[in-house]
Amino acid sequence: MSSKTIVITRPSGQARQLSEALQANLLNSGISTELFPKIICLPLLTIVPKSDGGLAQQITEALQSADLAIFISPNAIECTMRLLEKSWQELSNHLIPIGVMGGSSMSALKNHGIGIEGTPTPVILPEDNAHWDSEGLWSELQKLQWHWSGKKVLIFKGDGGRDWLAETLQNAGAQVEAISVYARVPLDLNSPAWNDIHEIDFAQSVWLLTSSEAVRYLGQAKLPMGLATAICPHHNIADAAAQIGFGEVLTCEPGDDALIAASQAWISI
Repeated sequence: MSSKTIVITRPSGQARQLSEALQANLLNSGISTELFPKIICLPLLTIVPKSDGGLAQQITEALQSADLAIFISPNAIECTMRLLEKSWQELSNHLIPIGVMGGSSMSALKNHGIGIEGTPTPVILPEDNAHWDSEGLWSELQKLQWHWSGKKVLIFKGDGGRDWLAETLQNAGAQVEAISVYARVPLDLNSPAWNDIHEIDFAQSVWLLTSSEAVRYLGQAKLPMGLATAICPHHNIADAAAQIGFGEVLTCEPGDDALIAASQAWISI
């Protein structure tokens, strides 16, 4: 077994999916036992869905006059659909297009039958995965050539987070309603989940970082990050990793495939 360690910092369910995909990819690549890394899942944030019946009613009412719905993340999709307990097209008397920022969100929509109905819900996604972010989605939305003045846009998100897209839409004239459907709870610094981390060789570790908020929280753990390497799928996350002192910060394109490829490249160094 290699002394190298890969640390996945996503919420537990998403971390498990990436861990399984990463292990399968490494096995299929024919990597030797001597080079096979240890993989640790460290859920820096836990997603806590909101379950307020009043919120479900608020969303249902808002959808009746919405021109566009934007889901900030797969978590926003899962928490919204769990809260509403209906298919997307049953929620309104008109077809509401959806904007998402990445392939994982597109997969989450399909898991709920969205975009693959008999009359498919229009789904807007940046074509180039190098632009799977707020800016990329805004570029795609501009291609619609809508007159945003008077358009009503619902943005489903978690507590906090970036407001760039909402502000951009408002500046274009849209009426924007941001609806928080989940909270992020930081991992307790005294949790046993940290035990394996304290045993690793930080100089032989790579951390897969997919949330700027999680990275900032990681900085509170006072670990020797100056010895470690980070892989980040967005420049904002890379900036946060540099700010908390990672010794080396690598960037890759968004998506699990890119994270896996970057991890493989790091292992082979």
